Amino acid sequence: MVEPAKALADIRIDENLCKGCSICADFCPTNVLEMRGSVVAVKDLEACTKCQLCDLRCPDFAIQVY
Repeated sequence: MVEPAKALADIRIDENLCKGCSICADFCPTNVLEMRGSVVAVKDLEACTKCQLCDLRCPDFAIQVY
């Protein structure tokens, strides 16, 4: 039996709004995000469970998960 492919999350980061506080990366339970300089970036999209903790914790609304 073949399992259906897992649909990857769509994580959008507005670099103009991100102030580099790293709250989203710190709260990510699967280490999907990392800091690259003064902005957050996706390092492992396949690990994303779409829990949206990053989205909910961002104080500047700079990240959204779809």
